[in-house]
Amino acid sequence: MSIEQPVVFVIDDDASAREGLEDLLQSVGLSVMSFGSAQEFFESQRPDAPGCIVLDVRLPGTSGLEFQNVLIEADIGLPVIFITGHGDIPMSVMAMKSGAIDFLTKPIRESSLLDAVNAGIQRDRARRQEVKLASELQQRYQLLTPREREVFTLIVSGRPNKQIATEIELDESTVKVHRSKIIKKMMATSIVDLARMADRLGVHAAISARSKPKD
Repeated sequence: MSIEQPVVFVIDDDASAREGLEDLLQSVGLSVMSFGSAQEFFESQRPDAPGCIVLDVRLPGTSGLEFQNVLIEADIGLPVIFITGHGDIPMSVMAMKSGAIDFLTKPIRESSLLDAVNAGIQRDRARRQEVKLASELQQRYQLLTPREREVFTLIVSGRPNKQIATEIELDESTVKVHRSKIIKKMMATSIVDLARMADRLGVHAAISARSKPKD
């Protein structure tokens, strides 16, 4: 079940630092889950909720930067905010290039951390919405018959009904029926909307007529 209350995951091997971060984040109404290592994070049962990770760069075992790479490889899209007691410009540049929200040096200004956490949560909300939309579009696309999918690619290429009918050897009236069904199944508001959906789905506009599937 999806939980919309955001969660901030704090990963720091310093217990007192974790407690301080928890207190600050909870003071502004955020839910917090904290861990002493990257392994603890991966072994935990995490809620399906928007959020971000506040991550100490220097962790026992897997370092913060290595952990960031593992997240990417595991397709865990939670945004990362790095914290460190040792300013390291090359390290911060590497972290930001890998998609980190921010790289904060201890002692951390409360306002800077809260701003970064809010930015991370908003980014994750947007990512989750994009994933949800992509999934819904794929489900709608799966409802199309092979013939409708062929007509779909021709429609989004800008071909009029008459030309589509000629290319795939159908009556123009049949093409109109297919077009109507496609728009209804895809829940599109216009051909432009349908073209945007095709782009999101990675369905490329047809360049020429293909082999004819069965209706």
